[in-house]
Amino acid sequence: MKSLQVVQRLLYIQRVLRRYGLDEFLVGTRLYRPLRSLSLLQPTTWWQRRHPGTRAERLRRALEELGPIFIKFGQMLSTRRDLLPDDLADELVKLQDRVPPFGEVAARTTIEQALGASVGELFASFETTPLAAASIAQVHGAVLKDGREVVVKVLRPEMQTVIRRDLEVLYALARLVQRYIPEAMRLRPVEVVGEYDKTIMDELDLLREAANAAQLRRNFQHSPLLYVPEVFFDLTRRNVMVMERIRGVQISDRARLTAEGVDIQKLAENGVKIFFTQMLQHNFFHADMHPGNLFVLTEDPANPRYAAIDFGIIGTLEPRDLEYLAGNFMAFFDRDYRRIAELHIESGWVPAGTRVNELESAVRTVCEPIFQKPIHEISFGVVLLRLFETARRFEMTVQPQLVLLQKTLLNIEGLGRDLYPQLDLWKTARPLLRDWFRERTRPRTLWRESRQHWPEMIESLRALPPLVRRWIRETESTPPRGTARAPDYTALVAALTAQSRRRDRTLIALVLLAVGALGVLTDMGGYLSDAALVGACGYLLLRR
Repeated sequence: MKSLQVVQRLLYIQRVLRRYGLDEFLVGTRLYRPLRSLSLLQPTTWWQRRHPGTRAERLRRALEELGPIFIKFGQMLSTRRDLLPDDLADELVKLQDRVPPFGEVAARTTIEQALGASVGELFASFETTPLAAASIAQVHGAVLKDGREVVVKVLRPEMQTVIRRDLEVLYALARLVQRYIPEAMRLRPVEVVGEYDKTIMDELDLLREAANAAQLRRNFQHSPLLYVPEVFFDLTRRNVMVMERIRGVQISDRARLTAEGVDIQKLAENGVKIFFTQMLQHNFFHADMHPGNLFVLTEDPANPRYAAIDFGIIGTLEPRDLEYLAGNFMAFFDRDYRRIAELHIESGWVPAGTRVNELESAVRTVCEPIFQKPIHEISFGVVLLRLFETARRFEMTVQPQLVLLQKTLLNIEGLGRDLYPQLDLWKTARPLLRDWFRERTRPRTLWRESRQHWPEMIESLRALPPLVRRWIRETESTPPRGTARAPDYTALVAALTAQSRRRDRTLIALVLLAVGALGVLTDMGGYLSDAALVGACGYLLLRR
């Protein structure tokens, strides 16, 4: 039955793709003739008129007709500019959720089943007409019994089943493309669908989204830049989430922002600061910051504050990637092309055997013409995109976490430029980067991190002597071929073992002394007594 449903869905998809003339993507491949023959067996396609427009426009319209899951997939695919031609990526960015809302009865039923009480018992009032309807959920306004205004986000009924069915279809299509179109191997279609699978399934868990919102709210608890609404966890389940209602101006409503006297330049610059604060200080960034998810609180127009919603997609970076990415940003600001090349190799993004001078020359070719433009005309997000495209020529491994970050940067920068075309992203971002690098090298930061990682350091040091002894035992049991064991070999092993222990003890003692001395000299955060104790332990161990 499951296979039959997949086949039926594939036939429907084939009809839609043919109606929009998307079989042109398959011309010249081994997949073209079988699908064309299949279409001839369907009389409904014989007199079908093809829609006009470019191939990118027709692809977007076909995805819209295929339904919410394919719309979401097209939106995700638009972020993979490293894999798509520019015309397709630019058109897919335009995809919007155009899904009619589901009925009031279904919404009420979902809420009541999830929360175990009637809507009337849960809320003082509940708006039956949704405020917004998206591809996987819709939002209703409501008022709690204590008078606080909230929004209630409700997943569409049977969404898990619908998404799983269409994911099976997407996997089947990806496997066909990968098998019959050799040129598509670089696009890694099965991997792209797998990435989308993880993303969409995460979005279906509203408890996960609520946890993301709570973390982001803590990160910006006392910030004048961003406000994150409160989540009511006692009224939140996997398919229902209740959150504080935001009464702000949509970020895209430029006319209203101007009418209320909002400082547009400051608003645009604050958006950039929010992005780099999330990336550098928190390593936890809202990765879906498009205009539909952003509002402006205008109580103080001279100091406007953002408010964000929809926390289903959150990005994080490995500390290693964050270090290298920030280093790339600073090297780009300083026009240090060789450093950019070195960082790409050190990070493992390109093969270790890549010649630094060749990659440096390629990076210079991309970046140098950009610096001839006025600073406000340079798109930093596009520069980052071109750098990744250039690195791909050197077999750069696709880094999904960097693509998500790049997509977020493009969103933020585009939003800022729409608000204030003269936005100088470099002037805004450069001090933040320099402060971050300065903070990373301060003794206080080093002391704090050493305290956090002290147990791991001790365990690593403890593991050294057993490893050395095991190596010696293995060497003893397997002497070199053709040689006789010396009579005093046992004594030699004992001496080496004792020497290894002394060396390990000395190393531990020196580490303890160094950390203790650093703490005493700088009096880090009130940990003077702890630092003195650590140093004393090191001294006693060294005297043994």
